Amino acid sequence: MYIIGISAFYHDSAACLIKDGEIIAAAQEERFTRKKHDNSFPSNAIKFCLKQGKIKISDIDYVSYYEKPILKFNRIISTYIAFAPIGVVSFNKALRNQLGSRLHIKKIIRNKLNYDSKIIFSKHHESHAASAFFPSPFSEAAFITMDGVGEWSTTSFGIGKNNKIELLADIQFPHSLGFLYSAFTYYTGFRVNSGEYKVMGLAPYGEPKYKELIYENLIDVKKDGSFRMDMDYFNYCTGSTMTNSRFDILFGGPPRKPESELTQKEMDLARSIQEVTEEIVLKIAKHVKKETGMKYLCLAGGVALNCVSNGKLLRSGLFDDIWIQPAAGDAGSAIGSAMFTWHQYFNNQRKANNKSDKMQGAYLGPEFENDSIELFLKKNDYVYDTLKDDELPEKISDLIAEEKVVGWFQGRMEFGPRALGSRTIIGDARSPKMQRKINLKIKFRES
Repeated sequence: MYIIGISAFYHDSAACLIKDGEIIAAAQEERFTRKKHDNSFPSNAIKFCLKQGKIKISDIDYVSYYEKPILKFNRIISTYIAFAPIGVVSFNKALRNQLGSRLHIKKIIRNKLNYDSKIIFSKHHESHAASAFFPSPFSEAAFITMDGVGEWSTTSFGIGKNNKIELLADIQFPHSLGFLYSAFTYYTGFRVNSGEYKVMGLAPYGEPKYKELIYENLIDVKKDGSFRMDMDYFNYCTGSTMTNSRFDILFGGPPRKPESELTQKEMDLARSIQEVTEEIVLKIAKHVKKETGMKYLCLAGGVALNCVSNGKLLRSGLFDDIWIQPAAGDAGSAIGSAMFTWHQYFNNQRKANNKSDKMQGAYLGPEFENDSIELFLKKNDYVYDTLKDDELPEKISDLIAEEKVVGWFQGRMEFGPRALGSRTIIGDARSPKMQRKINLKIKFRES
């Protein structure tokens, strides 16, 4: 049985192809369009998956979609009613998005793919949980999912056993650890849903001077890790920004302007929200351990991309081992929804291998042979040289020593946001010039 999993129209659109429960291919749309965090329908990613599987769309038995649009529509309507008449502009924008695409996803899938078979919808956090547990090496484990928001859930936990997952509890919108972190991403001058890793990277340069201010004013955290946020300081329910003027007053000024100079204040804010996040995650994990008694833990959702928090959780020794979906954000939900359909919907058997997971090292994207690369270079009249395998190490090390930047390209492309050795930028870590060179000339981001 062939199943295509799709995530689209919110953040990091992606597609995945599985055959009888095994992952054949997975890729994000951005890797083909070169638009970072492309949220359009993943036509190119789907085309690649079909090509990799050597099949046509007529061979697909089911398409699975990573969330339930009608529930998300319900949340938008309910949020507007709760805050009306405030937020009418953002409500109209959200409504247009829903009515224009997301609410009609079934029709869009059929039209875009020329597909007339069955489409299955799983809930957003079910997809995250499925992406965390089903590809994992564990036959049974607890799971935690944490992100901005799905339909209603922002944080959830449950148990995975064999071929089933069960969600036991959740925290619902507007109370969201993901959105709390994104509020500080916005306030420190970075792009929401894109610059959170910059906040995490900035944190070690600061001191947690604002941590108590966050706990006293923004979020009330209980012993079990459950929390409620004071929405008087946030604007994401009704406006186009994450924070409002009360937030500005609390932290002594307006948000930093993007691309302007970073000051010690931004570093201290980053350290403060990073420590708050780590402490909340640890409290949630302790509660999950107590409630489930499981030896192992699986993680997914955008917050699970916070590798500093993950490292502290692992070192806490709460669980014997932790497995994290490499594409923990919405892109990985394409895998989650497909595997949820195969295992949970159709009750197909799952065999866990405690020595390895099913992600194949996350090398699930396209690959190119030397002959096809050479043909492309010749066709476009590009200058190139060919090296034998045993010549590569010395050539690369010479280039690194000369403070050149190397683009390393081999095998299948990684699925998810981490460079894992197949599509990687290499520079000399000893050189004080290298960070600035890579950030400004290649990645086009702040130093």
